[in-house]
Amino acid sequence: MKELKSVAVIGLGYIGLPTAAVLAGKGLNVIGVDVKESSVEAINRGEVPFVEPDLGEAVSKAVSAGTLKATTDTPVADAYIVAVPTPFNADRTADLSYIEAAARSIAPQLTGDELVILESTSPPGATQHLGDYLIELRPDLSLDTESGKPVLHVAHCPERVLPGRVMIELVSNDRIVGGLTREAAEMARDLYSVFCEGDMHVTDAKTAEMAKLVENSYRDVNIAFANELSVISSRLGIDVWELIELANHHPRVNILQPGPGVGGHCIAVDPWFIVAAAPEDAKLIRQARETNDAKPEWVINKVQELVAGRTNATVAALGLAFKADIDDLRESPAISIVASLSEQLPEVRFSVVEPHVEDLPRALMGRSNVSLTATKDAIEQADVVLLLVDHTAFKELDRDLLAGKKVIDTRGVWR
Repeated sequence: MKELKSVAVIGLGYIGLPTAAVLAGKGLNVIGVDVKESSVEAINRGEVPFVEPDLGEAVSKAVSAGTLKATTDTPVADAYIVAVPTPFNADRTADLSYIEAAARSIAPQLTGDELVILESTSPPGATQHLGDYLIELRPDLSLDTESGKPVLHVAHCPERVLPGRVMIELVSNDRIVGGLTREAAEMARDLYSVFCEGDMHVTDAKTAEMAKLVENSYRDVNIAFANELSVISSRLGIDVWELIELANHHPRVNILQPGPGVGGHCIAVDPWFIVAAAPEDAKLIRQARETNDAKPEWVINKVQELVAGRTNATVAALGLAFKADIDDLRESPAISIVASLSEQLPEVRFSVVEPHVEDLPRALMGRSNVSLTATKDAIEQADVVLLLVDHTAFKELDRDLLAGKKVIDTRGVWR
């Protein structure tokens, strides 16, 4: 089996860059590829273009050691790891255009016997699609070892990490590796074994794809249960966080925490890939998505009730990230909540606080009634304080600042 000495990581985002850094930290020659020139320039300076604990040190060391560099051009390499976005289309089917773009950049570099790993979370069949597309671009190669042509090895190895703990879980978590062939799966297993201390579970590509979707759908269904409980509890005058805490004392009960909705590129997206693959059968998974997607509107209604009849009201909206203590805004319900409120309540001012970003996201830019504000100033000026993300900074807030304010705590931080 071919020894893999050089690896190109296509996509230097929240998963691609950490993967590149840990591989480079083990001495492999790693070239990171990204279309964003500012990210490439930052990485080549040993800097990280987003917030993730411990990543900066790993990147800086690897760049200094000469084992990691970044570029906008896809190089020749022994292995390619594709870590690009897989959003969904308007009909909630997977958008594979980023994967296809990555394939078009890889195809001219191939000579045969390379390993191509799709790490992007993908619907069942996406890895096969990637392999077929590469062969369409390079008909002189084959996925079939019996064809007599140089062979391309294609596998899927989905990430299974939690933002904020990526550098820990990338190494410690078990990995699932699925190949279009057994040889491709074993090659991918051996590459990830360079840094992964968890167990490596080898299967076929479609099962590996589905396993990642099932993991996130399981969490989505459980969060939907918690979110539904929060709506019911509010109607009945019950503290949902106390309710869940008491219920979880049962040895076989572990209810997750409610919130203003579900965000992030995984849990808010992946279940729809299962629904699209089996629309007649994925009834519970679809209902969970609809329940969680409906929660932001419930929060919006709560705010509208509190500002009704007030003139020149101000709302402090605390948090825009999709989860605590990171700067990842993908699919964040907090952003959609603030955007909807600013449109529905043009006479209300919204002071937004997000300690992990320097500018408002594009969805909120240019709105005359929305501004990015420091925490203390936002709360002091506010009639209503809306907590959307349980950042540590908000947990440690001086509660005296909230005196006399109407408070909507969607995370149960200030119980």
